[in-house]
Amino acid sequence: MVPQIAIISANTLEAMTLRSLLSDITPGIDVVCYHNVEEFNAAAPVVAHLFVSAKVIFANMEMFRPMLKRTMVITEGDNTPFTQSGMRTIDATASESAIVRQILHIHQAGHPSGRHPHEMQHGGGVVSESTHEASPLSQREKEVLALLVKGYINKEIADKLNISLTTAIFHRNNISEKLKTRSLGRLTIYAVLNNIVSLSEI
Repeated sequence: MVPQIAIISANTLEAMTLRSLLSDITPGIDVVCYHNVEEFNAAAPVVAHLFVSAKVIFANMEMFRPMLKRTMVITEGDNTPFTQSGMRTIDATASESAIVRQILHIHQAGHPSGRHPHEMQHGGGVVSESTHEASPLSQREKEVLALLVKGYINKEIADKLNISLTTAIFHRNNISEKLKTRSLGRLTIYAVLNNIVSLSEI
Protein backbone atom coordinates (compact mmCIF):
# COMPACT_ATOMS: atom_id res chain seq x y z
CA MET A 1 0.00 0.00 0.00
CA VAL A 2 1.26 3.47 -0.90
CA PRO A 3 1.47 5.81 2.14
CA GLN A 4 -0.94 8.73 2.12
CA ILE A 5 -1.42 11.97 3.98
CA ALA A 6 -4.60 11.67 6.05
CA ILE A 7 -6.75 14.55 7.26
CA ILE A 8 -9.24 13.73 10.02
CA SER A 9 -11.70 16.55 10.62
CA ALA A 10 -15.48 16.89 10.88
CA ASN A 11 -15.18 20.35 9.30
CA THR A 12 -15.53 19.52 5.59
CA LEU A 13 -14.53 22.99 4.35
CA GLU A 14 -11.45 23.04 6.58
CA ALA A 15 -10.45 19.56 5.42
CA MET A 16 -10.97 20.35 1.71
CA THR A 17 -8.94 23.57 1.92
CA LEU A 18 -6.11 21.82 3.72
CA ARG A 19 -6.25 18.94 1.20
CA SER A 20 -5.89 21.39 -1.70
CA LEU A 21 -2.83 23.07 -0.15
CA LEU A 22 -1.18 19.77 0.83
CA SER A 23 -1.78 18.35 -2.66
CA ASP A 24 0.11 21.33 -4.09
CA ILE A 25 3.06 20.80 -1.76
CA THR A 26 3.23 16.99 -2.09
CA PRO A 27 1.88 16.19 -5.58
CA GLY A 28 3.17 12.61 -5.59
CA ILE A 29 1.26 11.60 -2.46
CA ASP A 30 -2.50 11.04 -2.10
CA VAL A 31 -4.15 13.34 0.43
CA VAL A 32 -7.33 11.75 1.79
CA CYS A 33 -9.96 13.32 4.05
CA TYR A 34 -11.76 11.35 6.77
CA HIS A 35 -14.77 12.79 8.58
CA ASN A 36 -14.03 10.94 11.84
CA VAL A 37 -11.84 8.31 13.49
CA GLU A 38 -14.28 5.50 12.66
CA GLU A 39 -13.99 6.28 8.94
CA PHE A 40 -10.20 6.42 9.23
CA ASN A 41 -9.99 3.12 11.12
CA ALA A 42 -12.35 1.40 8.64
CA ALA A 43 -10.09 2.43 5.75
CA ALA A 44 -6.98 1.31 7.69
CA PRO A 45 -4.65 3.38 5.48
CA VAL A 46 -0.86 3.43 5.59
CA VAL A 47 -0.07 7.04 6.49
CA ALA A 48 3.05 9.12 6.08
CA HIS A 49 1.55 12.10 7.92
CA LEU A 50 -1.67 12.91 9.74
CA PHE A 51 -3.45 16.25 10.06
CA VAL A 52 -6.03 15.84 12.82
CA SER A 53 -8.45 18.32 14.38
CA ALA A 54 -7.80 19.17 18.01
CA LYS A 55 -11.23 17.79 19.03
CA VAL A 56 -10.42 14.41 17.49
CA ILE A 57 -7.03 14.29 19.22
CA PHE A 58 -8.58 15.16 22.60
CA ALA A 59 -11.18 12.40 22.24
CA ASN A 60 -8.67 9.77 21.03
CA MET A 61 -5.35 10.64 22.64
CA GLU A 62 -4.35 7.02 23.32
CA MET A 63 -4.87 6.12 19.67
CA PHE A 64 -2.73 9.00 18.39
CA ARG A 65 0.01 8.93 21.04
CA PRO A 66 2.21 6.44 19.09
CA MET A 67 1.76 8.56 15.94
CA LEU A 68 2.48 12.01 17.40
CA LYS A 69 5.76 12.42 15.49
CA ARG A 70 3.79 12.13 12.24
CA THR A 71 0.77 14.10 13.44
CA MET A 72 -0.03 17.78 12.97
CA VAL A 73 -2.88 19.13 15.09
CA ILE A 74 -5.42 21.43 13.40
CA THR A 75 -6.16 24.10 16.02
CA GLU A 76 -8.38 27.17 16.23
CA GLY A 77 -5.93 29.81 17.34
CA ASP A 78 -2.19 29.73 17.94
CA ASN A 79 -2.28 29.62 21.75
CA THR A 80 -3.65 26.18 22.64
CA PRO A 81 -2.51 23.34 24.91
CA PHE A 82 -1.10 21.68 21.78
CA THR A 83 1.10 24.62 20.78
CA GLN A 84 2.16 25.12 24.41
CA SER A 85 3.19 21.46 24.65
CA GLY A 86 5.44 21.83 21.60
CA MET A 87 3.35 19.71 19.24
CA ARG A 88 3.26 20.65 15.58
CA THR A 89 0.10 22.59 14.82
CA ILE A 90 -1.75 24.26 11.96
CA ASP A 91 -3.92 27.23 12.98
CA ALA A 92 -7.09 26.88 10.88
CA THR A 93 -8.18 30.43 11.81
CA ALA A 94 -5.08 32.03 10.28
CA SER A 95 -4.98 33.69 6.85
CA GLU A 96 -4.32 31.55 3.77
CA SER A 97 -0.75 32.84 3.48
CA ALA A 98 -0.08 32.14 7.18
CA ILE A 99 -1.42 28.57 6.83
CA VAL A 100 0.76 28.07 3.75
CA ARG A 101 3.81 29.26 5.73
CA GLN A 102 2.97 26.83 8.58
CA ILE A 103 2.64 23.90 6.15
CA LEU A 104 5.82 24.85 4.29
CA HIS A 105 7.74 25.02 7.61
CA ILE A 106 6.57 21.49 8.42
CA HIS A 107 7.37 20.30 4.88
CA GLN A 108 10.82 21.89 4.93
CA ALA A 109 11.62 20.32 8.32
CA GLY A 110 10.84 16.89 6.86
CA HIS A 111 12.50 17.54 3.49
CA PRO A 112 15.50 19.82 4.07
CA SER A 113 16.48 19.74 0.38
CA GLY A 114 13.33 21.76 -0.25
CA ARG A 115 11.64 19.49 -2.75
CA HIS A 116 11.05 15.98 -4.00
CA PRO A 117 12.55 14.95 -7.34
CA HIS A 118 9.16 13.75 -8.59
CA GLU A 119 7.35 17.06 -8.06
CA MET A 120 6.25 18.48 -11.40
CA GLN A 121 2.65 19.18 -12.34
CA HIS A 122 -0.49 18.49 -10.39
CA GLY A 123 -4.15 19.12 -10.99
CA GLY A 124 -4.81 22.83 -10.54
CA GLY A 125 -1.48 24.05 -11.87
CA VAL A 126 2.25 23.77 -11.89
CA VAL A 127 3.59 23.15 -8.41
CA SER A 128 7.26 22.41 -8.77
CA GLU A 129 9.56 22.01 -11.72
CA SER A 130 11.69 19.05 -12.60
CA THR A 131 15.39 19.82 -12.54
CA HIS A 132 15.44 18.74 -16.21
CA GLU A 133 12.60 21.06 -17.27
CA ALA A 134 12.80 24.73 -18.20
CA SER A 135 10.85 27.07 -15.97
CA PRO A 136 7.54 28.25 -17.43
CA LEU A 137 8.29 31.71 -15.98
CA SER A 138 10.65 34.28 -17.44
CA GLN A 139 13.28 35.87 -15.22
CA ARG A 140 11.19 39.06 -14.95
CA GLU A 141 8.09 37.04 -14.02
CA LYS A 142 10.09 35.33 -11.27
CA GLU A 143 11.10 38.76 -9.95
CA VAL A 144 7.45 39.89 -9.97
CA LEU A 145 6.34 36.65 -8.29
CA ALA A 146 8.99 37.01 -5.56
CA LEU A 147 7.74 40.49 -4.68
CA LEU A 148 4.10 39.42 -4.93
CA VAL A 149 4.45 36.60 -2.40
CA LYS A 150 6.43 38.90 -0.10
CA GLY A 151 3.31 41.07 0.14
CA TYR A 152 4.00 43.90 -2.31
CA ILE A 153 1.05 45.37 -4.24
CA ASN A 154 1.15 46.08 -7.99
CA LYS A 155 2.26 49.73 -7.65
CA GLU A 156 5.09 48.77 -5.26
CA ILE A 157 6.19 45.96 -7.59
CA ALA A 158 6.30 48.42 -10.50
CA ASP A 159 8.34 50.91 -8.46
CA LYS A 160 10.78 48.28 -7.18
CA LEU A 161 11.43 46.87 -10.65
CA ASN A 162 11.37 50.27 -12.36
CA ILE A 163 8.56 49.24 -14.72
CA SER A 164 5.14 50.73 -15.41
CA LEU A 165 2.09 49.70 -13.40
CA THR A 166 0.55 48.29 -16.60
CA THR A 167 3.62 46.11 -17.18
CA ALA A 168 3.55 44.86 -13.58
CA ILE A 169 -0.11 43.86 -13.95
CA PHE A 170 0.66 42.23 -17.33
CA HIS A 171 3.42 40.12 -15.72
CA ARG A 172 1.16 39.20 -12.80
CA ASN A 173 -1.58 38.04 -15.18
CA ASN A 174 0.95 36.00 -17.18
CA ILE A 175 2.19 34.31 -13.99
CA SER A 176 -1.37 33.36 -13.00
CA GLU A 177 -2.10 32.05 -16.49
CA LYS A 178 1.11 29.99 -16.69
CA LEU A 179 0.71 28.54 -13.20
CA LYS A 180 -3.07 28.15 -13.60
CA THR A 181 -3.92 29.84 -10.32
CA ARG A 182 -4.64 33.27 -8.84
CA SER A 183 -4.45 31.98 -5.28
CA LEU A 184 -1.69 33.76 -3.36
CA GLY A 185 -1.27 30.63 -1.23
CA ARG A 186 -0.62 28.42 -4.26
CA LEU A 187 1.70 31.02 -5.82
CA THR A 188 3.62 31.14 -2.53
CA ILE A 189 3.96 27.35 -2.50
CA TYR A 190 5.28 27.43 -6.08
CA ALA A 191 7.76 30.22 -5.30
CA VAL A 192 9.18 28.48 -2.22
CA LEU A 193 9.36 24.98 -3.73
CA ASN A 194 11.13 26.37 -6.80
CA ASN A 195 13.62 28.50 -4.83
CA ILE A 196 12.27 31.80 -6.16
CA VAL A 197 11.98 32.98 -2.54
CA SER A 198 13.13 31.38 0.68
CA LEU A 199 10.65 30.56 3.43
CA SER A 200 12.36 33.10 5.70
CA GLU A 201 11.54 35.90 3.21
CA ILE A 202 7.76 35.54 3.32
